[in-house]
Amino acid sequence: QVQLVESGGGLVQPGGSLRLSCATSGIVFSLRAMAWYRQFPGKQRELVAAISRGGNRNYTDSVKGRFTISRDNAKNTVYLQMNSLKPEDTADYYCAAGGTSWPAQYDLWGRGTQVIVSS
Repeated sequence: QVQLVESGGGLVQPGGSLRLSCATSGIVFSLRAMAWYRQFPGKQRELVAAISRGGNRNYTDSVKGRFTISRDNAKNTVYLQMNSLKPEDTADYYCAAGGTSWPAQYDLWGRGTQVIVSS
């Protein structure tokens, strides 16, 4: 059974940090590109960051220099380190698993974790 389970969301003050984790099972994690998306209320999901199976990364412009995506193939887990958080980062964050190509198409999704940046 394929599972992607996000954790690490919560309430944080502006300027603070959070680390999101996505633990996976039921997939060959090391062969897949992984990504984090986010969704603002009333909006479509947008790609925040992605990492290929070889470690290539890309980020949406608004998070460059603040967010870092990483993966631990031994733990089948992908992370999103979020620093210098801003109120406009408030959203539901979703983990996604893609194919073996790069850039990837993402077809497996977690249920999401909420991030609220507020004083």
